[in-house]
Amino acid sequence: MSLALILTYVLVGIGLSFDSFAVSVSYGVMRQDIRFKQAIPVAFSLAFFQGVFPLIGWIAGTSLKNLISSIDHWVAFGLLFLIGMKMIVEGVNSNETLKGINPYSFRLILSLSVATSIDALVVGLSFGVLKMPILLAVIIIGAVTFIASMLGMFFGKKISPGMNRVSFILGGIILIGMGIKILLEHTL
Repeated sequence: MSLALILTYVLVGIGLSFDSFAVSVSYGVMRQDIRFKQAIPVAFSLAFFQGVFPLIGWIAGTSLKNLISSIDHWVAFGLLFLIGMKMIVEGVNSNETLKGINPYSFRLILSLSVATSIDALVVGLSFGVLKMPILLAVIIIGAVTFIASMLGMFFGKKISPGMNRVSFILGGIILIGMGIKILLEHTL
């Protein structure tokens, strides 16, 4: 392994982890009482899918590239839009606490993990086309995403509790914005 290849994987990992970081900030905003022990499964799930999707893409090869690239952005947009709208509605309807969304629910964590990792699948396809080694990429991308996710939750916790409703609405807007960004990047 060359230093240039490792640096490439680190930079790709940083680029892919931006969506996971934004989701993690939303987690910190939703549950400012989140503890390290509670944050680990969220960060692990985001990192796991961000790391494994390139492997799946690499294995799938170029034969599926056209099929996947024609729908990946719609899947990511749909998941992020629905979750973001639910957060906005809960933020608007909430008085003191935000009860409607359990940020620790398996379904929510899984949905966000998949939605933020779809681009990693396409990255894996390109790694396969270029015949790049994938195991190191999986490890580096996963590690970078885990660190970014933990930092995101930490930063989200620092937002004032008095801003909880507003920040919950902003978190929903951020998720919808991410979905729109993904959609526009793939359709324009």
